[in-house]
Amino acid sequence: MYSEKVMEHFQNPRNVGEILNADGVGEVGNAKCGDIMKMYLKIEDGVIEDVKFKTFGCGSAIASSSMATELIKGKTIEEAMNLTNKAVAEALDGLPPVKMHCSVLAEQAIKSALLDYSKKNNIHIDGLEDINFDDDHHAHELEEL
Repeated sequence: MYSEKVMEHFQNPRNVGEILNADGVGEVGNAKCGDIMKMYLKIEDGVIEDVKFKTFGCGSAIASSSMATELIKGKTIEEAMNLTNKAVAEALDGLPPVKMHCSVLAEQAIKSALLDYSKKNNIHIDGLEDINFDDDHHAHELEEL
């Protein structure tokens, strides 16, 4: 049911924790499934120098958070903005359709942290204006079926 990569990132998650005085902090959650993700970013000269997360949720949520942090660490803000939930799921060698919302939460947690960063620094980041953090993450499961 779960790929080896999902199990590996669940059992040995990367970048767990928080960053004191983070440049951007984002938190997203879903009341229906109980998953909550908090993402911390340290950004220098437009590059994500460090990223940490804290996730309360299922194994897929933890694995998605872990993989998402691995995919954006050392990348530019623009590269992080281009990260999709599908890319997170693919990097994990797939997620079951009923768990795709976990990858959506990971994508949105990053974008929420980037939005916080943009507000703190009074800068515009293309693509953040169209984000709906109240999106029903479970609706994405239907797209995958």
